[in-house]
Amino acid sequence: MKRLIYLLALGLLIMAETALAAGEVQLDVKEKTLSNGMRILVVENHIAPVISTYIRFRVGAVDEHNGITGISHFLEHMLFKGTKIFGTSNYEAEVPLMKKIDSLGALLEMEKGIFRNLLRGGSEDRVKALRAEIAAVQAEQAKYIIKDELWETYLKNGGNGLNASTGNGGTQYYLSLPANRLELWAFMEADRMANLVFREFYSERDVIREERRLTTENQPNRFLSEALGATAMWASPYHWSVVGWATDIENYRLQDMEEYFHTYYHPSNAIAVVVGDVKPEEVFTLCEKYFGAIPARPAPRQVFTDDAPQQGERRVEVEYDAKPSAMIGWHMPQIGHPDVAALDVLSDILSKGRTSRLYKNIMEKKLGRASAGVSFSRYPELFTSNITPMGQHSVEEVIDATLAEIDRLKTEPVQPWEIERVRAQYDADFVRNLTSSIGMAFRIGDMEAMAGDWHYLIDYRDEYKRVTPEDIMRVANKYFTKSNRTIATLVNTGAKPAGGPGRPGGPGGPGGRPGM
Repeated sequence: MKRLIYLLALGLLIMAETALAAGEVQLDVKEKTLSNGMRILVVENHIAPVISTYIRFRVGAVDEHNGITGISHFLEHMLFKGTKIFGTSNYEAEVPLMKKIDSLGALLEMEKGIFRNLLRGGSEDRVKALRAEIAAVQAEQAKYIIKDELWETYLKNGGNGLNASTGNGGTQYYLSLPANRLELWAFMEADRMANLVFREFYSERDVIREERRLTTENQPNRFLSEALGATAMWASPYHWSVVGWATDIENYRLQDMEEYFHTYYHPSNAIAVVVGDVKPEEVFTLCEKYFGAIPARPAPRQVFTDDAPQQGERRVEVEYDAKPSAMIGWHMPQIGHPDVAALDVLSDILSKGRTSRLYKNIMEKKLGRASAGVSFSRYPELFTSNITPMGQHSVEEVIDATLAEIDRLKTEPVQPWEIERVRAQYDADFVRNLTSSIGMAFRIGDMEAMAGDWHYLIDYRDEYKRVTPEDIMRVANKYFTKSNRTIATLVNTGAKPAGGPGRPGGPGGPGGRPGM
């Protein structure tokens, strides 16, 4: 299987390099919208009998609100728990047990609500007793659960790389398979969309809480990133992280999960991409057979609370037993805005490679490490810089040196060779990221979801290559002002944070640039 994937990647590499040599990129993407609104995109490559598949749901952390932050990520986990036919040896025997768990869960949430209200009293012993009852019924249900049957079925049929991920702007599920298992993929993924069963809801909720503890509260850089987002983004949903606030995780209700799933996980809110040894019409026919059988639902209402223009620099300190560091964020526009490409080129001139300005003037002088990067996001987010001092140098020294390099861009035009350098690097990265079939599926699906048209993958490359020194100077003066920036600093106190409610919190990280 790995050799077949390698051959497919080789074919994609030849296609991409040939297109670049001709001075343009043309991806032959066949498109179809099913009767229920689901978008299907197909790229043929017959060099090896392999396909890579990618399903993107237009839902992520920006679609959440206080009380259910992180639920997109939790739902991603739940889609691996099985359906009425996968993940169970006897679904009918599970049904009464799940109803009992749901009833006990409702009592638990009510009791926890009383217990949290100090004026109303409440019993901690009652909370513990209800948890124990739920655990006992879950243990009985476990007799019927077949762990990882979804993955085992794919694995037995030559599947490779089954995984999923959740970000601020979307959730995606992907894997590679032998080409003759295309129908199996369509059947199983349509089954997940239509017949999901929320098994092990309460135990998985505990898993998600522990994941937040391990990946965010015990990771100083991520903890600092959360502080930056919460401080810079007061109103928008980038205020919280993809994993969500700790207390929200601890208090999710099954009803919240079910409502969220039915709102966002349906064909008209989904995009499927298939790359590899297939005929587009075969893909369209099978997708109509399986996904097309799922009833259409209304498109989810898009709600986004934008931040008002920032009126003054904001600063926040995070106390943590770790090496001091800092992050700086400047508000910037969303994907599709004409200034994004200029900000992207600017960030590459600052920090991409050993000839970049931050590397030459900070790293080589052994002051520290500094980077810069744009966000490619559905809504306005942050241009960020990550800073770590070296030796006896302080965080403030490296912050000052980084800001000095940014200020130079406001008054001194960048050199033509600098723009040519980053353009060449962009093209190299562009080709490299299209040599993988799953990578190509990701980029096509991501752009279809984020920009509304997969062709933005190509259009953005053209925008990037049109950026001039004057464009860079203009956006540097427009966005890199003191009143538009937020600085988060990690201060070593010799003690790790206690966790608790999960604040500070912020973005789960910028999205990938088109084609990257």
